[in-house]
Amino acid sequence: MKKLLTSNPLLMSDGYKYSHYVQLPPDTTKSYSYIESRGGEFEETIFFNLQMFIKRYLLTQITMEDIDQAEKIITAYGMPFYRAGFENIVKNYNGYWPVKIRAVPEGKRMPTSLPLVTIESIDSESDKDLAWAASFLETQLLRAVWYGTTVATNSYESKKIIKHFLEETGTVEALPYMLWDFGARGVSSQESAEIGGAAHLVNFKGSDTMAGIMAAMDYYGATELPSGGVPAMEHSTVTSWGKEREADAYRNMLNHFAKKGAIVSIVSDSYDLFNAIKIFGTTLKDQIISSGATLVVRPDSGIPADIVLKSVRNLEKYFGSTENSKGYRVLNHVRVLQGDGINHTSIHSILLNLKLSGYSADNIGTFGQGGKLLQAVDRDTMKFAQKCSAVLIGGKWVDVFKDPITDSGKRSKKGRVTTIELDGHFRAITLDMLEQYQAGGWTEVLQTVYDNGKLVKEWTFDEIRAEASK
Repeated sequence: MKKLLTSNPLLMSDGYKYSHYVQLPPDTTKSYSYIESRGGEFEETIFFNLQMFIKRYLLTQITMEDIDQAEKIITAYGMPFYRAGFENIVKNYNGYWPVKIRAVPEGKRMPTSLPLVTIESIDSESDKDLAWAASFLETQLLRAVWYGTTVATNSYESKKIIKHFLEETGTVEALPYMLWDFGARGVSSQESAEIGGAAHLVNFKGSDTMAGIMAAMDYYGATELPSGGVPAMEHSTVTSWGKEREADAYRNMLNHFAKKGAIVSIVSDSYDLFNAIKIFGTTLKDQIISSGATLVVRPDSGIPADIVLKSVRNLEKYFGSTENSKGYRVLNHVRVLQGDGINHTSIHSILLNLKLSGYSADNIGTFGQGGKLLQAVDRDTMKFAQKCSAVLIGGKWVDVFKDPITDSGKRSKKGRVTTIELDGHFRAITLDMLEQYQAGGWTEVLQTVYDNGKLVKEWTFDEIRAEASK
């Protein structure tokens, strides 16, 4: 079977990069680049997805077949093709990219504007023609890092908001399940669902994005499912019964899934949300209570902060509430799931509205988030960039940087940069400064992860979750 062009590792760069091998200064034998978030919407990052990228793409050998195929495409594309350079990788480096990648631990939470990843080309005595390799991989590497890290950080920002209100008005035990990933159908590809879905699970244990759950197991060695599931109705399983048999649709759901300790989620606005709540509180009330299950009522339209409060108030009329130790009311037997219009602002508004009305954040069974979690992000959300910061010319390291007079925010760092930490404080320095800082108690955060075809350091999903929750 003919090898797919889209699976050829030599065709995964930007088109213009095929001309770069002749553009470096003469006698350049190595290059050094770094990746950082230059700021953007959030003040800190949770690093994620480098390991998945390495396992998926960098541990596969480049072959002569790849070179033959790529040469035809790039030549037809109108660009030079550096066949000798790629053959060098196959013949002398066993087909693996001859670079070293260092990175902060996955799940590490730290401020923006610090190096998260560095990539350095190999320079051996027998081979001084690989300086171009590090930047050639930028397209793939940056894409993997910015997306996984941005989604993990986006998810974490919601976690901070929810945790704040739980600590003020309720209990934090349910926090890991308070933001549920509904995003699989709203992303651009299966791979996005895998990366973004796994990134969300760094912070939470609730997801319907099976691709992300499986990715956490495939690439991060999760031995147990990182998320459980909850039986839930959708509009089709309500409306297929017809409006006149709405109560029968709900009763059927309860008959199948309502049992002691279970959670049953029912979308409730197919017709009239408040009539549905009345059905739960009258016709089906005894069944709900006697089952020992928790019914989660899901409004799916309206202004989120208003509709959640109205739903809680209406449910309280039928099921009552109990005042907790912090003086806030918690519904008996039922909760509310808001899965429409969820973002950081609406989460805050919903929980604040509940608090000001005397209700605990515990009344939220979970928030369901889709596009705003996995898809409504881009590279500029956190201003990610990969920049070359040093080259080795004639055996001497030379600083490289950009400093546009039209945008100082795009000023890049100089030298072979790295990140160090002391007592929760971080700093970007160059490697030649490292020894003196280590003498003062600072430790380098970056570790070698990939080295010339070998995955040197690997993190488990449990380790990543633990790191992110520090």
